[in-house]
Amino acid sequence: MMAQSNPDDDQDTSPTQSDPELALKARGITVGFGSKIILENVDLDVRKGEILGFVGGSGTGKSVLMRAVLGLVRKRSGTIEVLGQKLDKKNADQRLSIERRWGVLFQQGALFSSLTVKQNVQLPMREHLDIDQQLMDELARLKLSFVGLPPDAADKYPSELSGGMIKRAALARALALDPDLVFLDEPTSGLDPIGAAEFDRLIRNLSETLGLTVYMVTHDLDSLHSICDRVAVLADKKVLVVGTMDEMMTFDHPWVIEYFRGERALRRK
Repeated sequence: MMAQSNPDDDQDTSPTQSDPELALKARGITVGFGSKIILENVDLDVRKGEILGFVGGSGTGKSVLMRAVLGLVRKRSGTIEVLGQKLDKKNADQRLSIERRWGVLFQQGALFSSLTVKQNVQLPMREHLDIDQQLMDELARLKLSFVGLPPDAADKYPSELSGGMIKRAALARALALDPDLVFLDEPTSGLDPIGAAEFDRLIRNLSETLGLTVYMVTHDLDSLHSICDRVAVLADKKVLVVGTMDEMMTFDHPWVIEYFRGERALRRK
């Protein structure tokens, strides 16, 4: 991996200067809670247009890194660039303009139960866009069609939806502002094998059709095999390896070997 950049250096003359081919560049990220260090000196690149699968054991910090990028968890050190912009060097308004270019699907969907599906999808529009209600309604229905939900789902409440429909509605909300980069936290968690496979195909189709970059935290081996261009493995508080599935199969580390070549992994073949 590339050398860590100095977060206090305003001159981008080092090899770690902004790379136009990267949607996300994290360098030297350390996150801890109290005396416990979760991530230590983590480096990670996500290339524009790719689907990157991010895996690791339970409790190792997969979602913590994603939340640190999103600004939901405070990092102790390191730098984060999104779409060529250094987040730490932006004021609130500048950061907000960058955040408009990403969408997030949280693990359980995180839909507001008191709002209809259409109203949930419109939340980012209300916050960031100055458009009338009719146009918002049209855009919300368009986003719902993108994710394969029927027209009558728009006026339903989350409690009236199946688990798979909740995931799709949450994905529609993540796409509300036409993002360049989408963060997915365990998108197939809780879905049956058929539903998970359908959601995988949806992610791949949207990535190709809309030109999305996808950062996907997952534990689903089928997702890794079927739609991910590369995989990053988190263990020992840092990213051990990033590469294709073929490269994962030859990497010599106990956790990586057990995860990708262990009994449960072999059983899927």
